[in-house]
Formats: sequence, C-alpha cells, structure tokens
Amino acid sequence: MKRSFRKYHRILGIIISLPLILTVLTGMLATFVREWSISIGVPASLLLSIHTGEIFHLEGMYPILNGFGCLGLLATGLSMSGLFSKRNR
Repeated sequence: MKRSFRKYHRILGIIISLPLILTVLTGMLATFVREWSISIGVPASLLLSIHTGEIFHLEGMYPILNGFGCLGLLATGLSMSGLFSKRNR
C-alpha cells in the first residue's frame, strides 16, 4: 500500500510543483513590489495576474487546482507517514 502511495505522491509532486512555485514566487514578489516599493522591473499588476491565473484565463480554476493538488499531496504524504496506522506491540 505504501509503495502505491509513494508512486502517486511522486507523480503528483512533480505535476503540482510548477504551479505552486509560480504561485508562491509571484505572491512574494507582488508583496515586495506593492508594500515595500522594491522595483524589480515588473509591474505588480502583471505579477498578480500570474499569481491568480488570470493571465492564463484560469482565474476560476487555478486556486481550486492548486488546492486539490496540495490536498492530494497531504493525503498521500500522511498515509505514508504511518501516523494513522495501528501498530501491534
């Protein structure tokens, strides 16, 4: 059972890593640009449109897909951790 969860966790981790990295980096950069007035040569509006998925016309689905990806990684990771398994002593 753990072997199959490892397989799914590995595949899901690879698939979800790019959107999550994109979301985290653009969110951080947008905060730097808007709140701390640090100029990186990219307007905050462009960063926020990438952050929300608006630039890809996925603004309705992008957060949901990121959320489901994170939930899938949590479920497979927790199941592999052995936290919820019964142990015979």
